[in-house]
Amino acid sequence: MPPAPPLERFTLIGVPAEKRLANFARDVAAGLTASPKYLSCSYFYDRLGSALFDAICELPEYYLTRAETAIFRTHADEIPALFPTAIDLIELGSGSAIKTRLLIEAFLRRFPTQRYVPLDINRTVLEESSRSLLSVYPTLEILGIAAEYHEGLKHLRGLGSRRKLVLWLGSNIGNFERPAAARFLASVREHLSPDDRLLIGIDLRKDGAILEAAYDDACGVTAAFNRNLLARINSELSGHFDLRAFRHRAIYNEDLGRIEMYLVSAVAQRAAIDHIRLSISLKAGEAIHTENSYKYSPVEIETLAAAAGLRCERHWLDPDHRFNVTLFACE
Repeated sequence: MPPAPPLERFTLIGVPAEKRLANFARDVAAGLTASPKYLSCSYFYDRLGSALFDAICELPEYYLTRAETAIFRTHADEIPALFPTAIDLIELGSGSAIKTRLLIEAFLRRFPTQRYVPLDINRTVLEESSRSLLSVYPTLEILGIAAEYHEGLKHLRGLGSRRKLVLWLGSNIGNFERPAAARFLASVREHLSPDDRLLIGIDLRKDGAILEAAYDDACGVTAAFNRNLLARINSELSGHFDLRAFRHRAIYNEDLGRIEMYLVSAVAQRAAIDHIRLSISLKAGEAIHTENSYKYSPVEIETLAAAAGLRCERHWLDPDHRFNVTLFACE
């Protein structure tokens, strides 16, 4: 583990652990008593879930990370060139920040110092990735925000008057229903000035077989990632789910342009969750919806921008035209 950086270079703020657990309990109760049942994909990323997702990003079927990384390897230096002075580089859902290093390095090549503001729901992963970055980049300053998106955005107003570039990479936007994605981006825009920008990685519509393979890999890593939601309920909320009694399902809904992920009960079963005093019944074949991942066409990206009060300023594509990184300007 890298040594702890000087305190003046690293600040971490966020939601207290008790509130995070209460939010998790509330959302699990709401989702598992709904019809049909669902669980929020925002809770995939505990420590094990984050490690499993990092493994997914290395799989041959999961083209998204390679495609986005290829874009930044080719075009990263074009992005800081758009700004005349140093900025605040803010990342939503930063995770391990592996791809972000290419942008951080590009900004440090242009400006001698840089402030990076990662926002992530997993405090442990956020702290570990921040300390790793600080051990490599001696002129980097980090303000980590451990919170979900809406709560974390409240802290942006306290950053000062420097221009901001908000990163939302990895096609995380795809987890939002299309109208909700526009509303969320509009809420982000409210924290920004007309000179600020958003840089968003967006997966593009493509053949359903390619998409389904990306979300249901032959090694079963994505299946383990999906089932880890139940493991987290068992661990943190004293749940009693038998993970072996659930199958992973990923299907592409072409009409809606989205991958849908489910945990499907292999048998009729009942599972208690002691922390919230709840007992859940599932029929054989009953599904718990765990994630949507929307894919966009170029026209849908323009429609998203207009609905959010943004303007598409630049587009970058990977060599195979599977993935898009768009720079949005505030209208």
